[in-house]
Amino acid sequence: MIKQDASLRIERIIGNNVLLAKDPVSGREYVLLGKGIGFFFKNEEWIEAKDKRIEKRFRLDDRDQLTQYQSMLEDIDPEVLQLSEQIIEQIAEEFALTVDNKVYFALPSHIQFAVHRLRNGMDIRNPFLYETQMCFPKEYGIAQKAAELISSAFNVEVPEDEIGFLAYHVHAAVSKMPVGQMVKFAALINDMVELIERRRSIRIPKESTDYVRLITHLRFSLERIHQSKVVANPFMHDMKKQYKEEYKLADELARMMEEHLNMKVPEDEIGYLVMHLYRLFESFPQLD
Repeated sequence: MIKQDASLRIERIIGNNVLLAKDPVSGREYVLLGKGIGFFFKNEEWIEAKDKRIEKRFRLDDRDQLTQYQSMLEDIDPEVLQLSEQIIEQIAEEFALTVDNKVYFALPSHIQFAVHRLRNGMDIRNPFLYETQMCFPKEYGIAQKAAELISSAFNVEVPEDEIGFLAYHVHAAVSKMPVGQMVKFAALINDMVELIERRRSIRIPKESTDYVRLITHLRFSLERIHQSKVVANPFMHDMKKQYKEEYKLADELARMMEEHLNMKVPEDEIGYLVMHLYRLFESFPQLD
């Protein structure tokens, strides 16, 4: 905790809105955020901890995080950092909330690597693009605007697949769920849909409302399980007897989720899967 009458030494001007500063007493390093704050200082100057231009600060808590961030500062193009700040401001404005601090690390690193790949003609493949567009329409819209900024700044054409990955970073910024976890969820959802189709000998068209409902339900289900949230299911009692086929498949899906998440799937959650599968089976009867 910084004392309000303390002063911090500015170690680095990261961008127009971001400073890296150090508390000389504790030796701890902080990232200071504030609109235009980078214009007012130079390296090795001092800033009061209570300075009103500091809108937000967060501490680099561990050595690995500090090393990672300092390494990023050395490698990231300053234009990428400034562009990232602009995109993060748009995210915060569109969602009217405070973004996760980790986006200040993750987004510039991602953009820098994406620009490198695009400039060198390397393909960017996103196997979960359609699901991303369906599950995160608002995030995808912001990602499209971000792609336009990237294209203009670096003279590269940003493909839809990359826009999908940018949408993940937008969602991570507002949900505090790591991008890596979201990718794992997307892959797991894809496997679960394939299992349903295989067990029922059916094919669910991706452009159908049923497909969108299914992947949306599975995503929310995974998020509840991951966050250890249990929503009571008042219809659970007779489901095993009344909807045997649906329950059997729901139980198999639950085992798949447990294996990937290393977490127990509540019985109530299995019940909601049963209800959704019943609705799905009404639209797609099992083929002989």
